Amino acid sequence: MNSTLAAVPLAKAYRLLNHGPTVLVSAAHDGRRNVMAAAWAMAVDFEPGKVAVVLDKQTWTRELLEAEGSFVLSVPCAAQVDLVQTVGNTTGRELDKFAAYGIETLAGERVGAPLIAGCVAWLECRVLPEAHNQQGYDLFLGEVVAARADARVFREGRWDFRGQDSLRTLHHVAGGHFLVIGDGIQGQLLTPKA
Repeated sequence: MNSTLAAVPLAKAYRLLNHGPTVLVSAAHDGRRNVMAAAWAMAVDFEPGKVAVVLDKQTWTRELLEAEGSFVLSVPCAAQVDLVQTVGNTTGRELDKFAAYGIETLAGERVGAPLIAGCVAWLECRVLPEAHNQQGYDLFLGEVVAARADARVFREGRWDFRGQDSLRTLHHVAGGHFLVIGDGIQGQLLTPKA
């Protein structure tokens, strides 16, 4: 495993998604796997950590996720913008995206879905079945069962991208246009006025 990867305590895993990055959703079942991009993903709880992601009924990734009951959210970076655009606009039903686009993977600790190499964070998740949400809103909830991040940009429970422009996270706007995360600033509590 890459020496820059570090485990993230599950109680702090929400911090990997709190800033609203685009994610790559991967799933695997019965020897088949796929990856897709998703702009609508977020943390929804602390302990146990939970996430939500919207997956259209037509996607192959959703079918694999529903069959297996687990998935991975990988947080891609600016260096992967073309990969994100590509896997978000192609289907894996007839094409093995991993072979076709040379996508390297890492093994998960707790789930069988692949982690996408080169990303800056990974959340391995177990599906929390909510048939009404899944069928009515395409909304999937997952419990985070393992989390890791690239220690070059996530350390001591915080993102810090200074000097690491190619590792900044992506934020999809629309039509293939992305923004990258900027520098962080620290807020201070205001003192009440007398």
